Amino acid sequence: MTGEPAERPRPLDPEERQAAHHVEVALRTMGQPNSVARQFDFADDSYEWRRLFSEVLGTFFLVLVAVGAGMVNARFGGDAVPYGARVTAPGLMVAAIILFMGTLSGAHLNPAVSVAFALRGDFPWRRVPAYVAVQFAGAVLATLVLWALIGKQGSAGLTMPGSGISTLTAMLWEAVLTAGLVSVILGTASGAQQVGSLAAVGVGGYIVLAGLWGAPVSGASMNPARSLGPALVLNDWTGWWAYLAGPAIGAVIAVGIAYVLRGPGGGLSGTQAAAGTLGTRWRPGPIGSPEWGPIGPSRSPAGASDTPEAPAAE
Repeated sequence: MTGEPAERPRPLDPEERQAAHHVEVALRTMGQPNSVARQFDFADDSYEWRRLFSEVLGTFFLVLVAVGAGMVNARFGGDAVPYGARVTAPGLMVAAIILFMGTLSGAHLNPAVSVAFALRGDFPWRRVPAYVAVQFAGAVLATLVLWALIGKQGSAGLTMPGSGISTLTAMLWEAVLTAGLVSVILGTASGAQQVGSLAAVGVGGYIVLAGLWGAPVSGASMNPARSLGPALVLNDWTGWWAYLAGPAIGAVIAVGIAYVLRGPGGGLSGTQAAAGTLGTRWRPGPIGSPEWGPIGPSRSPAGASDTPEAPAAE
């Protein structure tokens, strides 16, 4: 100990700071994904509008495919869209949606999924009503677009009990199919699998398989928004309660199955999968704009912090 003050490091010149920035970006890209660096962004309410927009958009595309396949087939007659394609397209669309925006909102696209995540403790109940509302809005919008483009095609595109199938049987059928779907969703949101490509393959594949063998009985909807949104637009309420009660019952059963398999929910991975992470450097604007400093953003949006904090108790 000499008693002399420690020598302060000299300030970096602009070129050195820019080099430090490049190194930081490279290290973050290789060792710390954005979704990890800002893993608690899902707790920030200021981002909710982005999540709701993504749910509207995702549900819109899902229903556009699911309802549109039947309506296009009816419009052009014959087998313009073969049966296999009609039941495969929604699964492929869901897989694509999970891949391109699953980490933003969780890609629920289905009121039964939102309720299941909330029951599991992975999603706050206070956010469920808005999610459900925008999912129905997306379904209604998709049906209106189809109606405007190719005209109303009777009951084409609706999910209804098959020939000789009672509404009660259709409801029970939907409950069983939905229990499987939500089980896959909750399973791929667990710590072992995480969200991403496995979720897309698992969930999309299940929807395809369920449709291939289950559609003749009930339409294999497994989604109240997909069924009741078009029913509202087309004013055809045949067997409507089966497509509300069935998925709700199936979702509750799936949550029970998840508890038996993995115990209580509410863990980090499940919460991230259910609510989305948004990532870190997602804010628009070129590097070098006023909100960016020489080695990254110079400030965070209101309510956000550069240091991850535990989400508040819901």
